Amino acid sequence: MGTAPRTAQANGITQAYRVWGPRDAQPLVLLHARGTDGADWASIAPVPATGPAGPRRVYAPDLRGHGRSDWPGAYAYEIMRDDAHALLGVLGIDRADVVGHSLGGAVAYLLAQRSPGLVRRLVLEDVPAPFPLDPPRPPPNNPAGRLRTTGR
Repeated sequence: MGTAPRTAQANGITQAYRVWGPRDAQPLVLLHARGTDGADWASIAPVPATGPAGPRRVYAPDLRGHGRSDWPGAYAYEIMRDDAHALLGVLGIDRADVVGHSLGGAVAYLLAQRSPGLVRRLVLEDVPAPFPLDPPRPPPNNPAGRLRTTGR
């Protein structure tokens, strides 16, 4: 069970990732927030890797432009989704649970949308809204009168 970064060539860039848990365990992919990297999960990843529900093979990649992955200059969510998809393919992962925090959550929900068979379970934390409404809608008006309260 090591946490030293490894690298793989996927989607035309070098992507760094960390791994915990036994090779044959069900994969769990952890996608980090903007400004951090896969090491951000180092205090959490050992729990599912050895967890009471059975061990998991935990992967925590550095998204492009973060940590030890390449910084090629293009950073759209969809490109990061394609990076994650390509990395999972290179690693031989065809079905995984995916957890995404903030930026990683946007990458995770786009990955689930593009490849629903790849994402077995999806957990999102503090995630930005997917896309603005097109056409934009004005904010709703406040209701007139007094607001009702419940439970008291």
